[in-house]
Amino acid sequence: MTNYLSVRDFDWAMFLIILLICGVGVVQIYSATIGTQWQGYWWKQIIYIVTGMVLMWLAAQLDYHALMNHVFSMYGASVAALIAVLLIGRAAFGSTRWIVMPGGMHFQVSEFAKLVIILLVARFMTELKRDDLTLKDLFKISGLVLVPAVLIGMEPDLGTALTYVPVLGVGIFLAGMPWRYWLAIVVIFAVVVPLSYRYALKDFQRDRVKVLLGEDQDPKGTGYQVIQSKIAIGSGGMWGKGVTKGTQTRLRFLPVPDKDFIFSAFAEEHGFVGVMLILSLYLILLMQIVQNAQTAPDRAGMYICMGVGALVLFHILVNVGMVIGRMPVTGIPLPLMSYGGSSIWSSFLMLGLVNNVRLRRFVN
Repeated sequence: MTNYLSVRDFDWAMFLIILLICGVGVVQIYSATIGTQWQGYWWKQIIYIVTGMVLMWLAAQLDYHALMNHVFSMYGASVAALIAVLLIGRAAFGSTRWIVMPGGMHFQVSEFAKLVIILLVARFMTELKRDDLTLKDLFKISGLVLVPAVLIGMEPDLGTALTYVPVLGVGIFLAGMPWRYWLAIVVIFAVVVPLSYRYALKDFQRDRVKVLLGEDQDPKGTGYQVIQSKIAIGSGGMWGKGVTKGTQTRLRFLPVPDKDFIFSAFAEEHGFVGVMLILSLYLILLMQIVQNAQTAPDRAGMYICMGVGALVLFHILVNVGMVIGRMPVTGIPLPLMSYGGSSIWSSFLMLGLVNNVRLRRFVN
């Protein structure tokens, strides 16, 4: 009976949307890498997606309450793994983000730590005995989230570190917090952001901010990525140039068109119409996540769903904003489309947690 109910109550509409987005991603990865040394990536992406579906189903079957009971052990393991990345991790593209597993596969710990943060925030907020957060509560949960975020920032991977902020933010918002604390947070950010820019960011990170602000538009240096991305998107026009026919992509002017800039490559080949269609799919996916939050059987389930939704939305806004020159260039992938095993598996696990909540909405 349990297995029957699980199959029947699974969010098949969400699953279909996920497969459509993944399918578009596979086609785009194939188009972006054909004729290059990375031309086998589309086949690897299919393997990641298939194994990701298995992980999604497993994540949906484990009771999320049991997972939350072990969240502090998972949190400790995640922090230890992030420290291990700094000590023995594999360096690439100017940062150390991966641990090399047997067989040569690169494992990005920070991607999977996102799930732990979602569960951690959900448990913390659920166990509050008050109607709103106190300053002490705010410092506690912020400190817990800050530890892995700082470790990831040291890799350096500021983009991934910032993805933890929306999970914390939506948890604080839903838990309720006096307006004076929100005002204090705004003041703190107003002080911390310029100080961080001056003393904490690496030179290349400051250069990316300068490009965003229009202070440095060197087309052969710091501004190259954004300029080429805008050219690719603009040249797509209304209907695009067609699969494998994007000149910016095929001639390798567009950097990493299968990963961080896959949206630019897609826009060049499928145009404005294609962009609207893929963004509509993401919107429907987010609506499904919110709907599952609304029907969650308890506050914990609601926090988990909304944490996942906030994280997915943040990824989409930052990645799309980056490629059109409205956000600094970061290594944040486009969910379910960008190439990468860790990113795909992490996304499927998070969406599995959403289904985990959905499958238990009628359980007393």
